[in-house]
Amino acid sequence: MMGLKRDFWRLGLIGYPLAHSLSPQLHSAALQAAGLAGEYALYPIRPLPDGQAELTSLLLRLWRGEVQGLNVTIPHKQTVLPLLDQLTPAAQAIGAVNTLWSEAGVLWGDNTDAPGFMADLRRFLGKTYGRLPYALVLGAGGSARAVAYGLAQDGWTVMVAARRREQATDLAQRLSSVAAGSVTAVALSAHTLPDIAAGMGLIVNTTPLGMTPNVNRSPWPEGITWPEDTAVYDLVYNPRETRLVQQARAAGARATTGMGMLSEQAALSFTRWTDQALDFHLFAEALPV
Repeated sequence: MMGLKRDFWRLGLIGYPLAHSLSPQLHSAALQAAGLAGEYALYPIRPLPDGQAELTSLLLRLWRGEVQGLNVTIPHKQTVLPLLDQLTPAAQAIGAVNTLWSEAGVLWGDNTDAPGFMADLRRFLGKTYGRLPYALVLGAGGSARAVAYGLAQDGWTVMVAARRREQATDLAQRLSSVAAGSVTAVALSAHTLPDIAAGMGLIVNTTPLGMTPNVNRSPWPEGITWPEDTAVYDLVYNPRETRLVQQARAAGARATTGMGMLSEQAALSFTRWTDQALDFHLFAEALPV
């Protein structure tokens, strides 16, 4: 599919729910900037097994060439894997995908979340990047896998914390064999969080807590003192300032949401589908202020 001339590009996003998504704005702007006619549609597919028929039908359209590219978000970044033919090395190592396409009758999956997150993290931390290379990742889903992989590959010592300890352990064991840095797992609870977070240079929230419309929720319980010298990266980007970011900033910590990562991964996905490389800033400028 790469580099193929088309009269109309059909792109889209698989996930549930999708009312909060800003991806259509990003990719519509990208199509226009690249001079390509097309659309970016939302495909709200329920979690499996309820959405199995819908997911299979949409991937069949992708395989047939009726759709040229799909992004994948919660809750399908891992559940879609058995329906794909091939994974890129990064997607294989991470065990989750966010970018799909068909090429020569083969359904491919890639993961642009990891490089997208790392690019924005470097921008966010600036000169302090890596100064305290200990990271706590909250959650153990598909996004957590990409974040932990990117950090570990870059030499960070990563601890993955999830309420379901077995899910975090599975993630850590998988990444320990493919990533350069250390990845360990721990059970997450309000009681243990202060001790777990102590000494961490970075906390990354990969859970959907705090996402619109549940804007008052946070993975950080109220009343718990914020650890010193710890920056916060919340992958949730809608609202623009999540409750977690508010808590961190009120404690004097640096904090950001996932808007930058959203733009970075979108730019990489767009290039994968169309073979057109567009500047990151074009995607960032397409987002609402």
